[in-house]
Amino acid sequence: MSHEEVSDRREEPAATAASSVADALTDMILGQLSPGARLPSEADLAARFEVSRLTVREAVKMLAGRGLLDLARGRRAVVREPDGSAFSDFLVSLIHNDPKGLFDLMELRISLETQSATCAARRASRAGLVAVETAMQEMRSSAADIKAGIDTEAAETRFHDADVRFHEALALASGNRVLSFLFEAMSAPLKASFHMSRRGQELRGQSRDNTIAAHQAVLDAVRAGDSRAAAEAMRAHLQDTERDIKASLGNSAAH
Repeated sequence: MSHEEVSDRREEPAATAASSVADALTDMILGQLSPGARLPSEADLAARFEVSRLTVREAVKMLAGRGLLDLARGRRAVVREPDGSAFSDFLVSLIHNDPKGLFDLMELRISLETQSATCAARRASRAGLVAVETAMQEMRSSAADIKAGIDTEAAETRFHDADVRFHEALALASGNRVLSFLFEAMSAPLKASFHMSRRGQELRGQSRDNTIAAHQAVLDAVRAGDSRAAAEAMRAHLQDTERDIKASLGNSAAH
């Protein structure tokens, strides 16, 4: 950092200076440090960036808020394992505040999940298939409890949770770490969209049996190693889900 850059930074308001340090620290974290590594001390960082320790402290808090660092009293900040919490929060907010956000999410899902199913059919290990099958079995069990009137509210929650796990397990079975990360981040918004698609499904005269059959078609194709059939089954399922969401939103608008 040049003398001119340091002088300019000292003249910046405290919040702007902290943001500048936060940006520099982000580059350091993403480019030089591994998860679990500790940041240099506040004193070392203050000397490096030629700012006050208070400015460094504010910058570190910013990065903790972004999910990049873990903070503990009396200890140096630690680099966190990456997670998708910020992306998840954005999607949940989008779904709740903008109906079009649901269709943006569906557009993204159709693209990602057809790829996920394709890769899973080519690469899934036995353990990966077991995880997908286990989620499928939980969906069937929960649906049976709902039909029997056994603690239906809890069973409904289990059904949606198992549905999310099915898609997450499929992404993991794809062997693509970026897909796995994205689906982990999408867990909460997916649950929100599932509840809405379920309402639309009922309006269209469909049932959970249709949902289970659609998932089973994907699983059968993946198990058979048929990547084209897996992609087609997933695309058909998600396009049907999109129709359910449209029916749900249309009914809400009518009332």
